[in-house]
Amino acid sequence: MGQTEQSRRSAARSDASNAASTSEIPDAVRVDGRDTRWTQHRAERRRELTEAALRAIRKHGATVGMDEIAAEAGTSKTVIYRHMGDRLGLYLAVCESVDDRILTDLHKSLTDVDAAHAAAHELTSGHTREMTVAVIDSYLRQVERDPEVYRFVVRRPQLNIPPEQDPVIGLSDTIAGVLEPIFAAALTIAGKDVEPARLWAHGLIGFVRESADRWLADPDRAPRASVVAHLADFAAVGLTGVLSNSTEESK
Repeated sequence: MGQTEQSRRSAARSDASNAASTSEIPDAVRVDGRDTRWTQHRAERRRELTEAALRAIRKHGATVGMDEIAAEAGTSKTVIYRHMGDRLGLYLAVCESVDDRILTDLHKSLTDVDAAHAAAHELTSGHTREMTVAVIDSYLRQVERDPEVYRFVVRRPQLNIPPEQDPVIGLSDTIAGVLEPIFAAALTIAGKDVEPARLWAHGLIGFVRESADRWLADPDRAPRASVVAHLADFAAVGLTGVLSNSTEESK
């Protein structure tokens, strides 16, 4: 047998082997691989479009239009709708990005306060006040840092959103969930029923959010640190009263 014929047969065996190897890979695996890459691509594209929307909001204000967002993204509205679904989908993506920043900052602030008190081996009403200050300051810091984005989120631009899907309500519930155990701990220290903790948590968030809106609308607004101190002082009155009553009752 000549060398040329051997080469042809060797190549044929190699092709057959490759075909067999390929056929042994389940179709589902090959499809899943493509699906995974496509899912990753879509997630990355959504992230890019969300970042473009944030830039457009900062540049054009809370009343930004889809044309301006598309121009900032360097694409068309059709492409944005393809990846986001509709204007509501884009709004929810922006809200998710903002929520992530607020919650990341909030958890860091609370961790710092916890670490300071753990080092001092104490858990007192002063600790509760500092935690409350951390929550208020974290919220107002984000408002001050990105005012137009904040306005865009809280004004829900021309969208009819059911309460159960409203991201503003969802964020308020999440922050209230952080505050509730803080207030519950203060009530426990005072020997009180912890039932009011949830109401206090939601009440404080509503109080801070409304105060933030008024503060942001004021052209001569006071420094953030001053506003945080005023709000914390007001919020502390109720807690101080409860603790004082508990002290009197225990005598």
